[in-house]
Amino acid sequence: MRISLLRHGEVEGAPAFRGRTDAPLSGAGWRQMERAVAGRRWARIWTSPLVRCLAFAERLAERLDVPLHLDERLAELDFGDWEGLTAAEVMAHDAGALARFWEDPARHPPPGGEDLASFEVRVMEAWAEIRALEPGPVLVVTHGGVIRLLRCRLEGRPLSELLQLEVGHASLHEFELQAAAGRLQVQEA
Repeated sequence: MRISLLRHGEVEGAPAFRGRTDAPLSGAGWRQMERAVAGRRWARIWTSPLVRCLAFAERLAERLDVPLHLDERLAELDFGDWEGLTAAEVMAHDAGALARFWEDPARHPPPGGEDLASFEVRVMEAWAEIRALEPGPVLVVTHGGVIRLLRCRLEGRPLSELLQLEVGHASLHEFELQAAAGRLQVQEA
């Protein structure tokens, strides 16, 4: 089974912590995502409910005439007190907390935000459901944090390395999942 993870494109407004803050795609973001999927087909699409993912996923599912499944568990990490703030604004207010988060997000979640253990549980529950689908290529339209977490788990990395993984806007990450001798084998496609 091939599963493709697509991060949303650039959003309107200045770069900021937008975990649960809904922001629409910019014109450039729409173009980035269109380029990422050009000439590709999937049997089904799963998406985060946030508009920066959902709007594109709805349009693509309609164009490809494939089922679309909206899944709350694929939403971005909740950044709590940092929601809507730029990194510079957080640095000015609480540089220590931001430095600790960047160093080890598993041990130092954003104040008032979602801890990585809870984030992992919900994302991995969604992943298990997606993996259980009948064979066929699946596209998951989601966020940088979700993709980083899944890549850590699929690539055998510790969650402390989560923020070291590059996941650019509209980047596509593909995995081939194969059952062999009763265990799952993962290969980046």
